Amino acid sequence: MKIAVVGTGYVGLVTGTCLAETGNQVICVDINEQKVKMMQEGQLPIYEPGLELLFYRNIVQKRLHFTSNLAEAIAEAKIIFLALPTPPGGDGSADLSYVLGAAKDIALLLTDYKVIVTKSTVPVGTADKVTTIMKANTDVEFAVVSNPEFLREGVAVEDFMKPDRVVVGTMDDRARKLLAELYSPYVRQGNPVIFMDERSSELTKYAANSFLATKISFMNEIANLCELVGADVDMVRRGIGADERIGRRFLFSGIGYGGSCFPKDVQALAKSAEEHKYDFKILNSVMEVNEIQKRVLVEKVKKYFNGDLKGKKFAIWGLAFKPETDDIREAPALYIIEDLLNAGARISAFDPEAMNNVKNLIGDKIHYAEDQYEALKGADALLILTEWSVFRTPDFDQIGATLKNKVIFDGRNLYDLERMIDNGYYYNSIGRKLIS
Repeated sequence: MKIAVVGTGYVGLVTGTCLAETGNQVICVDINEQKVKMMQEGQLPIYEPGLELLFYRNIVQKRLHFTSNLAEAIAEAKIIFLALPTPPGGDGSADLSYVLGAAKDIALLLTDYKVIVTKSTVPVGTADKVTTIMKANTDVEFAVVSNPEFLREGVAVEDFMKPDRVVVGTMDDRARKLLAELYSPYVRQGNPVIFMDERSSELTKYAANSFLATKISFMNEIANLCELVGADVDMVRRGIGADERIGRRFLFSGIGYGGSCFPKDVQALAKSAEEHKYDFKILNSVMEVNEIQKRVLVEKVKKYFNGDLKGKKFAIWGLAFKPETDDIREAPALYIIEDLLNAGARISAFDPEAMNNVKNLIGDKIHYAEDQYEALKGADALLILTEWSVFRTPDFDQIGATLKNKVIFDGRNLYDLERMIDNGYYYNSIGRKLIS
C-alpha cells in the first residue's frame, strides 16, 4: 500500500519506518528541508533503540522516502497520516494549528478518494474539525480517521510492530477496510484492532495516558506517606502490584513523570473537561502532585545541607525524562537543575543520550561530563535523576573515592538499602528508609 506521513517527528518517523518494514511504500514529508536532506542521506534525527536499523534498511530497499513537497508525498497515497505536533497552548489546551493547516493544504491537493488519519494526540472533536476544514476546500471524497498512537519512548519500535491493541475511529466503511488491511501484519498473534467512532477513539488516547499518570502520582503520594510513617514503598508496591486488578506497571515512585505525552495529555484532557463545564478533580490533583514531586529531591538536598547550597557542587546522573531516549521534554531533571542553580549551586551532569538536547536548551549553565564518573569530581553529592541501566550497577568504591562526601540522593530508587549501608553511604531515596 502507498502511504504518506506528514511530519517526521518522533511519532511520524516511527510510524513511517515501521509501516515500510511490512512492505508498504511510504513517503514522509516535512517542511524542514535540511532535516529532509539529512534523512534522505540515511541519518536518523532522533534516538530510539531499534529504529536506526529499520530506518536504514527501508531506505536502502527503497520503501521509505522523504520529501519537503506535500503534493509529491500525497499524489499516489491511499492513506495520509498526520503526525504533527499539538503543543499545549497558554491555557493548557492542545494547539491544533499544525493539524488543521495541513488538512487545508491536503484538501486543496486532492484529486481522488483518500483516508486522512490523525495520528497526533488530539482533543475530542478534532476529526470533526479536520472534516469541516477539508470540506470547505475540496469537493473530492475523503474520510477522516482517528488512529491514536500508544508508543512508549525507548520501546516504540516494538510497540508499533507488536501492539497490545490498535484503536481506529471511523464510521466510513472504505476507510475501515483499508485500515484493517494496513494493520493486519501487526496483529497476527490475535491482539485486537478495535474499531469505534472518531470521538471515542480520540478520548481513548487521553484516557489511557491520564490513567497511567494517575498511577504514577498515586504511588508518589504513597511514597511520601511511607517516609512519614516508616514504611517502605518498594514493599507496598510489591504488595499491591500482585493484585491483578491493579497490575505491576507504573507503580514505581520517583521524582514525577515527564516527557512529550503525559504532561501534555493530562493537561489537555483536564482543559477539555473544563470547556464542557466539568471539574475533573482527579486530573487536577494528579498535575498538582506531579509538580510538587519534581522538587522533592531538592528539598531533601536542602535539608541535608541546612538550606545553604551556595557554592556547593552536585553531580547529576541522568537528564532525559526516562531511559532509552534523548527526550528532555518536561524532564524532572530540568526543574531540579533550575532550582539548584537558583540556590547558587554548581552542577556537573552526565546522560548517555540527552546532553546535547540539554545544552541546546540551557547552554553552558552546567558542566557536561564525558562519563558518569567524571561528573563526580569535586562534587558534594550525587543526584540520580534517570534510571539508565548503566547507573544500576556502578563502582561504589570509585564513587566514594571521587565524591567529596559519600552522599547520594536517588530519585529513582536504584540501589538496595542494605548494600548502601555496607558501603557506608548517606543514601536518601524516595519512600524508603533513610540510610545515614
